[in-house]
Formats: sequence, C-alpha cells, structure tokens
Amino acid sequence: MEDFAAYLARIDDPQHRERTEEVLAWVSEKFPSLNEEIKWNQPMFTDHGTYIIGFSVSKNHLAVAPEQAGMNHVAEVIVKAGYDHTKELVRIPWNGSVDYSLLEKMIEFNILDKADCSTFWR
Repeated sequence: MEDFAAYLARIDDPQHRERTEEVLAWVSEKFPSLNEEIKWNQPMFTDHGTYIIGFSVSKNHLAVAPEQAGMNHVAEVIVKAGYDHTKELVRIPWNGSVDYSLLEKMIEFNILDKADCSTFWR
C-alpha cells in the first residue's frame, strides 16, 4: 500500500479516501502476488507486467476497470449486483456496498486469462 499512499492523500473527501483505501487494501491482502502500481495517475494491480485491474475516483463513485474481457466474464454478476457499468468499467457508488465477490471473480479471471500474456493490455 506504500505505492498508493500519495494517491490516497490527494483524495479530498474523507469518505471517498477511506473507501478507496479499503478496496485497495482488500485487493493487496487477497492477492499478495499482484504488484501495486500507479500509472496514468490511477492505482492498479499488475501481474508479470500485465494489467489485471485498475481503479479511479470520481465525484459519485469508485470506478473499477478489469478490461473488457474481465467485464464480459462477470457481466451477469454486475447486473445482479445492480451496479452501473460500461463496456470497460463498473461504478461502485460511494453510498453503496462493495461486492467483494465480484471483484474477486474479475481479478481471478484476469490472472488466469492473462497468465501467458506478454503485453500490458490484451
């Protein structure tokens, strides 16, 4: 989480900062083999140099971006969870709960699907 400290310190809203820190810490603890990185001013996790999942903060939500293949893999779960989403990201509202089982499915899929990937993006 040291890599994310400066990013977190720049989040003005204490609730947003706390939620973001909670989610990033959960990923770090659940998937300790992933590397923590800041790229394009966003916290993300990588595995052997390939992107696994990234996060960004906006006024109304925490955005979770597992790449489109990761989104497609859990599309039904996203709908059941009731999250607003696009082809590339899920929006977790600040005043809602985090579906950690959804995050886990996204991350596990990307780790397995990109095991032999030699590029950052698919």
